[in-house]
Amino acid sequence: MKIAIITDTHFGARNDNANFNEYFFKFYENLFFPTLIERGITTCIHMGDVMDRRKYVSYKTATDFRKRFIDTFEELGVDLHLIVGNHDTYYKNTSEVNSMEELVSNKFKVYTGPEVVEFDETPILLMPWINANNYNESIDALQNAKSDILMGHLEVDGFAMTGQGMVSTSGWEKEHFKRFETVFSGHFHHKNDDGQIFYLGTPYEIYWNDCDDPKGFHIYDTATKELERIVNPFTIFKKIYYDDSQNDYSKHNVTQYKDHYVKVIVVNKKDLYEFDKFTDRLLKADSFEVKIIEDFSELDASNVSDDIVENSEDTITLLDKYIDELDITLSKDRLKNTMKSLYNEAQDLEI
Repeated sequence: MKIAIITDTHFGARNDNANFNEYFFKFYENLFFPTLIERGITTCIHMGDVMDRRKYVSYKTATDFRKRFIDTFEELGVDLHLIVGNHDTYYKNTSEVNSMEELVSNKFKVYTGPEVVEFDETPILLMPWINANNYNESIDALQNAKSDILMGHLEVDGFAMTGQGMVSTSGWEKEHFKRFETVFSGHFHHKNDDGQIFYLGTPYEIYWNDCDDPKGFHIYDTATKELERIVNPFTIFKKIYYDDSQNDYSKHNVTQYKDHYVKVIVVNKKDLYEFDKFTDRLLKADSFEVKIIEDFSELDASNVSDDIVENSEDTITLLDKYIDELDITLSKDRLKNTMKSLYNEAQDLEI
């Protein structure tokens, strides 16, 4: 039996931005569902974080989710198993209030606690996000469940969270899962594994740290125990490392940036006229957005005195004092506002 596995879909991410919504559904309508049809797959496991927002789901998100995701599973006759992730729950200490039971429990099975389910006589332990309310039964299942395979939404120490190499330094120790032959998990958005525990990653790019990090979904064969990755060819982020000492940008193909968010990171810009011509062509390439980032090496921490850190009371104060000490020609007020905006945005993000 072959099972489709998908995780961390984060419906409603990017505040229902129309560009991102169409990019997300391009994956489902042009790759995911056509693959299920082509392969004759009738079972799918979603390993958590179906939704992006813990506190609410907009009408737009709920409508798209129903019409373009849930209804398609029903139309194709594919049985969907939904494991509740940390983004799917309203409270952090219990899963008793969650978006999946409110939206789809009348159509497909939702798992808020651990449960062993047999797929073609292969028992698999399905493990939702572990919290205070389901902790005891989760520990009991990890120790005693009659299954060699675990699929869940877990936070395990020592695995990469993003393609930039940011590694988790908290969560469950690997020791808790050593009795399982194979563990598949959602939660971290970068695909990586240690040979036993496999983080499968998001199906598409959601944030800039997903850029150049291959995405997709997986098909698991219960008979052979082989895991096949189906790579998503669609992207929405592009980075250009501009260096005119190495490249001739007069011939650079800018059509590839259509319907993308683009960052131009300036490494070397010796010919200002050629740079202006390139950026002019790029701005006409029908990208969603183009940002140009200069190489501000003067922002190095070595240029700032140590006593700023010792005397600061909070992060915003630290940032303001840091910027005040810099010897730069940029507008310091504008830089402070940008840093504050990024800081506030970062506080709203959860993995």
